[in-house]
Amino acid sequence: MPVVEVPVDAPEQRVQHRRPREQADLIARRQDLPFSSQLAVWAVERIFDIGAFTLLMVLAIFLPSALPSIPHPEYYVRFREAGFVLIALVAVMTAGAVVIARNGEAIAQWVEQRFGHLSSSRHAASLGYRLAQRVREFRLGLNTIRGPVSLLWLTLVSVGMWYIIGLSYKAVTHSYGMDALDIPLAQILILMGSSMVGSMLQLPAVGGGSQMATIATLSSVFDVPPEMAASCGILLWLVTFAAVIPAGLFLAHRERLSLRKLSEESHRAEKAELEAPGA
Repeated sequence: MPVVEVPVDAPEQRVQHRRPREQADLIARRQDLPFSSQLAVWAVERIFDIGAFTLLMVLAIFLPSALPSIPHPEYYVRFREAGFVLIALVAVMTAGAVVIARNGEAIAQWVEQRFGHLSSSRHAASLGYRLAQRVREFRLGLNTIRGPVSLLWLTLVSVGMWYIIGLSYKAVTHSYGMDALDIPLAQILILMGSSMVGSMLQLPAVGGGSQMATIATLSSVFDVPPEMAASCGILLWLVTFAAVIPAGLFLAHRERLSLRKLSEESHRAEKAELEAPGA
């Protein structure tokens, strides 16, 4: 993938803070590339993120000495089921990516013809055209994978980034110096998974879904006392999510970027691309 001179979130942050339009528009402007191409690259990044985490999670679940030793072994069956679901999800995504890479234009044309009569408004592009554009954009993003060597490097980088995130979780929990929080690295992936799931279920007005899910996992799965679980959950959030905010704000200020204007401009850019045929 192209090297970009702007800050990019770590995988876990990208899962929680889903701002594909803003990220794609910013990179497109800095690298003088089409907006749709960077939106496609963003989609490919998500596949590698999910696939890399699934690989580590599956290893942790199915290794004989990993999850069966958790304080509550009854949860192990649920984790195994979640592992099978993740494997199926990644398999479907991989198969879909291969099919689109080989027959993307044919699929886009079929989608456009099949749903071309549907439209949300008189002047907007049809639903079929919008869906077909998404297929074409995704196929364009797959072009960033130029061969087996490129695929191998992307896989290694994605797995390595998730492994480093796991080490940061391990360092935070180990720093408390108590047996309940001396969690093996293989079991740390449970905390990472709960944090990602919780980030999709933000509490009204205040957010905090990631912290609440991490705290609940620490207390229910690992028998950490409630007070220590709350402290550790908040500290994990500060280290893995909030720590990058000061640097990001500093760089945004140095580049004279307005996040609000960037969001508005990215929405207009996407809308202009979609409405062009119906103008």
